[in-house]
Amino acid sequence: MAAGPLGVAEPGGSRDDRLQLAWRPFHFRLPRELVTAQGALAWRRGWLLRLQDGRGAEGWGEAAPLELGGDGSGAPAHAACTAAIDDLGARVSRLALEARLPALPLELGFAIGLALAELDGLGSPASGGWRSAPATAQLLPAGEAVLPALEAGLAACQTLAAPPDPEPIGPSGVAGSGRGAPSPPTFKWKVAAADDGLERHLLEQLLARLPAGARLRLDANGGWDRATAGAWADRLVGDPRLEWLEQPLAPADQAGLEALAARLPVALDESLRQRPELMASWPGWQVRRPVLEGDPRPLLATLADGRPRLMLSTAFETGVGRRLLGHLAALQVEGPTPTAPGLAPGWRPEGPLFSADPRQAWEALA
Repeated sequence: MAAGPLGVAEPGGSRDDRLQLAWRPFHFRLPRELVTAQGALAWRRGWLLRLQDGRGAEGWGEAAPLELGGDGSGAPAHAACTAAIDDLGARVSRLALEARLPALPLELGFAIGLALAELDGLGSPASGGWRSAPATAQLLPAGEAVLPALEAGLAACQTLAAPPDPEPIGPSGVAGSGRGAPSPPTFKWKVAAADDGLERHLLEQLLARLPAGARLRLDANGGWDRATAGAWADRLVGDPRLEWLEQPLAPADQAGLEALAARLPVALDESLRQRPELMASWPGWQVRRPVLEGDPRPLLATLADGRPRLMLSTAFETGVGRRLLGHLAALQVEGPTPTAPGLAPGWRPEGPLFSADPRQAWEALA
């Protein structure tokens, strides 16, 4: 096979090989509930995929729809994945699987695309192996728990690597090249999940504690209206520690998001899943959650091409999905706009299901 981006072989003469698909379901609770403006996330469920070709080579994938709130709203996505897995069967040709992949639920598309990429050489010694994740942002909980979590996060930082007076970040969301510089301590706080007056009070205390060299991301999950977002922008505009407001308004208010982005950096998250065409047109930062986006091979190629202002973020994966997420995050920091990924340390369980060795994760479900 010819080598493609990142040393991954381009599928060629073996595309008609029969592939064997095996799935194992998983379910786990998060160590603590993540409260957001769109509901709470307390557990994750899905499937691990083992894909084998006729030579016995293996590729691994993970499929897990995001189910917020515990109200059953995520059940249709899980049911759609279940039906699609049953319909795929246990054996399929490479050509047929590639042809069906675009019409599958996105979460299954991620699992299958990842497994195919590994069969084609992703992560192999010839391609340079799997890259290790860079230093991550710390995820701060909603409400009053933010302040003790911030103190703990600062204490865990070995050093404040950024200079004491960082260059202000403009509306484009870029402060200098940053190439080769150590990552500053970065914190992401879930907002729009409690009373706004309380959150504004907590913001003042957080800013008083946040070092000059740190970075702050405020994630509203689309929970603010224009007036609220504007008030927060009034307080934060010009503060060099603000990296961005993350999805401050609902995806339906694209005009409001664009107006806000003219004042200070805005990163899109939920908008990208509701309107995927924005991935090609939004000029600011994008929060990319590969496990929810479908076949990850285009994103691999995009990062290899040096696309700026993409930040890789977790959807609380097992070790199989996390292995790719760390690899993608490592590619991102080698690009033109390096920034800390959002890997949410401390928010996933431990154990063999979360091992970087996919066989250990697979056997944990036997």
